[in-house]
Amino acid sequence: MIPSNPVRLAVYEEHVSTGTGPVLCVAFATSDVSVIDEHFGSATRFATYRVWADTDELVSVTPFHQAEGEHDGNEGKLAAKIAALEGCAAVFCQAVGGSAIRQLLALGIQPIKVEAGTTIGATLAFLRVELIRPTAAWIVKALARSEQQDVGRFDMMASEGWEE
Repeated sequence: MIPSNPVRLAVYEEHVSTGTGPVLCVAFATSDVSVIDEHFGSATRFATYRVWADTDELVSVTPFHQAEGEHDGNEGKLAAKIAALEGCAAVFCQAVGGSAIRQLLALGIQPIKVEAGTTIGATLAFLRVELIRPTAAWIVKALARSEQQDVGRFDMMASEGWEE
């Protein structure tokens, strides 16, 4: 049985990120944290990154352990995978099933299928360029949601008496 709260291996650094401007959080279904080479439902790990127009940073790697024969048709495995994507705008993978697509979209997470051999590095480079002048609809929506959350957070702090 897969735990509902997966263990995340987080990357901590002494410095605060140097990224500026809008930020996206995205995940990649990967066997080696280099190539996007796994099916969403049977992924052995997700590598999660924050991406700005001028940089990106690895935030965490979430491993998944699956029993033999747990590859297809087991809806229970999706809960842990989806829980690991909290805060992500998108997940990049080789393939993704219809049920997973519906559940991800309901949570505002865009599933994105990539061609075989697509690397995480190339995808991060694309996203950095895209953040300068977004054209992909899912990125535009994710940035709009982020701005709305920021406005709501600042309004809440103001109502609690927070000051600069």
